[in-house]
Amino acid sequence: MKTYMVVYFGSALVAMFLTPIVCRFAKKRGWVDSPGVRKVHRVPVPRIGGTAIMLGTYALTLSVFLLDNVIGEAFRLIQREVIVLIAGGLLVNVMGTIDDIRDLRPRTKLLVQLVAASAVCAAGVRIEEVGLGSWATISFGWFSWPVTVLWILGLTNAVNLIDGLDGLAAGISTAACGVMAVLAIWANDVVMAVLMLALLGSLTSFLFFNFNPAKVFMGDGGTYFVGFLIAGSTVMCSQKKAAVIALALPLLAMGVPVFDMLFSVLRRTLERRSIFAPDRGHIHHRLLALGMSQRHAVFTIYFVTCLMVGMGMWMLVARDASLLILFAASVVLILAFRAAGAIRLREALNALRRSLANARAIRKEQRAFENVQLKLREAGSFDDWWASLCSMGESMGFERITISARGEQGEWGILVWQGSKEALRLGDVWTFRIPASGSQKGEEPTLEISGSVGQSLEVSGRRLSLFGRLLDENGLPYLAGLSSLLRSEGAIGQADLTPRSATGSTGQAAHSLQGRQLVPDKLGLQIPHKA
Repeated sequence: MKTYMVVYFGSALVAMFLTPIVCRFAKKRGWVDSPGVRKVHRVPVPRIGGTAIMLGTYALTLSVFLLDNVIGEAFRLIQREVIVLIAGGLLVNVMGTIDDIRDLRPRTKLLVQLVAASAVCAAGVRIEEVGLGSWATISFGWFSWPVTVLWILGLTNAVNLIDGLDGLAAGISTAACGVMAVLAIWANDVVMAVLMLALLGSLTSFLFFNFNPAKVFMGDGGTYFVGFLIAGSTVMCSQKKAAVIALALPLLAMGVPVFDMLFSVLRRTLERRSIFAPDRGHIHHRLLALGMSQRHAVFTIYFVTCLMVGMGMWMLVARDASLLILFAASVVLILAFRAAGAIRLREALNALRRSLANARAIRKEQRAFENVQLKLREAGSFDDWWASLCSMGESMGFERITISARGEQGEWGILVWQGSKEALRLGDVWTFRIPASGSQKGEEPTLEISGSVGQSLEVSGRRLSLFGRLLDENGLPYLAGLSSLLRSEGAIGQADLTPRSATGSTGQAAHSLQGRQLVPDKLGLQIPHKA
């Protein structure tokens, strides 16, 4: 017990000494977090406080290797696993600190975390099995690798995402470290106890500087380090105690950030946004939107965390009811998020319906596009090309497709496809005009596409994009030759150039040619000639 006390107070003193030094250094170099749209602070604040947490934790942890007692011997027996875990924590801390200073891409950060988590697995620190009380034991086998990696990545990023208010992430992590230290001492896991007590001491001192109004932030370097070390330590504990409590207790202690991360990913996915895209839908943002101050919001989340910790400690006593307690705690967390407005069920269901409908529409449009694309590639005449274009218009729900061309003497011709619906009023449609390049000035054929304003702009834009791709690949040569056709055939006046193959489609093609005689030309068009 004396060693435990020295580790806790020693790391607290080191972090207390280093944090002001880190603050002054960050201010001098300009490594501060400036106010912004998503930020709640009003003045620049140093953002690399996680360095002090990391140094305070490791200063005492590494010293334990030199002790000539039971705890030092336990560290030396699994020194490879501990060193790899420490190295992984250092790696994610350095990566996060660089991100605080220079902004890394989310893909890069995730890759570094994946490397660190995989190294821990390779060292033998894996979730091999989980005992469900006295009922059964689940053995993962080779699946222990992805389970462990996902566990580490999940907790690491959960702490990072919850770090939105002064003292929030540090306070939740402090509570989690405290309860896991109790679990480790209860399970006689001295390695985890030392790691959690060292981290607990550093976080306790850091909270003096991080609580509202904060003088320093943990930054990504601190949140990634704390989350990674907590996740890795719990895996080491689960290896020695194949019971659900070894993972459920830390999961409950970190319940608020874990659930906040899951709901954030779900929300962004339903909104068809990147899961890394920032927003103001986190639980602390919702509490602020309810009118709470920063401190009230933080204390509210502290209360929920303490409630989860209490239910987790109850699992130590009522071990046979551990799964039931875990389920009840999950329900309490969901209700807490619902009360805060971080879960909006109706909006989520509507977004899910829109997402599913959009996915179905995309698949349907893609199939239509691929069919017409094949037909256009095989088209041997303008007649075939136009018929395929009309088919595409029907599949995409367009109202009208028009091709107009003007000859040398001002004579012009118009080719029209009308959708199956009745003609719309002028104000009911949008029109997109595409001029064909390559002709002389004033003679370019023009293709116009019209659609109903009842469609969303996103749907119309996506369909126009596919239509434009067809024209890019197979359309412009036909359009460019249309003016030459008119000049060579001597067409005059206004006419509807209706190919025979298009008249039998589901769309409608106009036939009013004002009494002029029609003769088919070599491309299969019906062109008016002088009598």
